[in-house]
Amino acid sequence: QVQLVESGGGLVQAGGSLRLSCAASARTFSNYPMGWFRQAPGKEREFVSAISLSGARRSYADSVKGRFTISRDNAKNTVYLQMNSLKPEDTAVYYCAAEWTTAWSTAVSGYLYWGQGTQVTVSS
Repeated sequence: QVQLVESGGGLVQAGGSLRLSCAASARTFSNYPMGWFRQAPGKEREFVSAISLSGARRSYADSVKGRFTISRDNAKNTVYLQMNSLKPEDTAVYYCAAEWTTAWSTAVSGYLYWGQGTQVTVSS
């Protein structure tokens, strides 16, 4: 079982930046591939980014490619999402997820463990 706690959300103006963090309880954090998803009001949860065990391989949704960067620090049991050039359409609750059921899945069902989410609001 892995417990995930997100932080770093908030209100930012369009064009600004935020860095989200996700702290994991697992002793063997480095054994878990990690991902970020988001859910806007009235919309389904959607894939944002994923990172491999070592951090050497990463994937991004087309909507965030070039603006967001995922990283991890296995010594701190933490995964990050650096978000730059934020747009109002990035407004959503952002969720951290761990442990693929299917490698490099972009589906919600592709992850076993979830955090409670952190709100990101981008004003125009």
